[in-house]
Amino acid sequence: MIDSQLLVSGFVFGLSMGSIFFLMTIGLSLCFGVMRVISLDQLLYYTVGAYIAYTVSLAIGNLWIGVLGGIVVGGLAALAVERLVFRRIYEREIAFSMITSFGILIGGVGVVKYFWGLVPRPVAMPIDAQIFVLGTEIPVYRLVVVGIAGLVYGGIWLFLNKTIVGKAIRAGIENVEHVEGLGINVSRLFTLIFIIAGGLSGLAGGLHAPLIMVEPQMGLEVLAFAFMVVIIGGLGSIKGTLVSSFLVGQVVSIGSLIYAPLAQMAPFAIMLLILLVWPTGLFGSPMLKK
Repeated sequence: MIDSQLLVSGFVFGLSMGSIFFLMTIGLSLCFGVMRVISLDQLLYYTVGAYIAYTVSLAIGNLWIGVLGGIVVGGLAALAVERLVFRRIYEREIAFSMITSFGILIGGVGVVKYFWGLVPRPVAMPIDAQIFVLGTEIPVYRLVVVGIAGLVYGGIWLFLNKTIVGKAIRAGIENVEHVEGLGINVSRLFTLIFIIAGGLSGLAGGLHAPLIMVEPQMGLEVLAFAFMVVIIGGLGSIKGTLVSSFLVGQVVSIGSLIYAPLAQMAPFAIMLLILLVWPTGLFGSPMLKK
């Protein structure tokens, strides 16, 4: 029987982990939904965001400015990659974009190693306070991370549903050709999506940095979980990405309390079971096409 305090702590841990997964994978989901490319380089911007947060917080003692810097650098890096690489391969097969983006990720890890070295780096927690939830001490920072993820989801929902550009992106998720037929500059739309995706990945890295040791391989280490999140939720689905992120976060967290190896095995089992029932994921559209 699991102790109630451990269960509450594990639940909050799962929420914060799910929040990081959401911020980390929402860009990947957007890129596939509109452009039909698998942008694994988002995990590079996640890594860079964490290192920028580390560097800035070490220099001036303020993590939040570092997180903001990670968002900016992540967005700019995504812009450069989109202009120099992805713009040339949009018409290629999906597998080609996946291999190309994985190559960018691997190459980017080498660049990170060159600038920051191989030694894992700790990042100071910006909020030391803890509060009691059902008799269990919970770090306030983890709740802040959950709140930020909720605000990001709300912001994305408002952007996609209440703005002209957002509605164009939603239409592009269903059929890019129709958007082009309306006279919308799809090329600029793609660039905007890449900048947003890169910025959110940088945000994920910056927020995750105080909870882990920042090191060059951190993007590669979460690669399998990122794939699981977008596959379970449904490629291209924003709501699906949110739901699956929290599902995977809770499975990893609670599973590790029950039996440590479950933290690695259970998410794969959940993914296989869901795909047996819903082959396109929980919220994936069977009509998605190139």
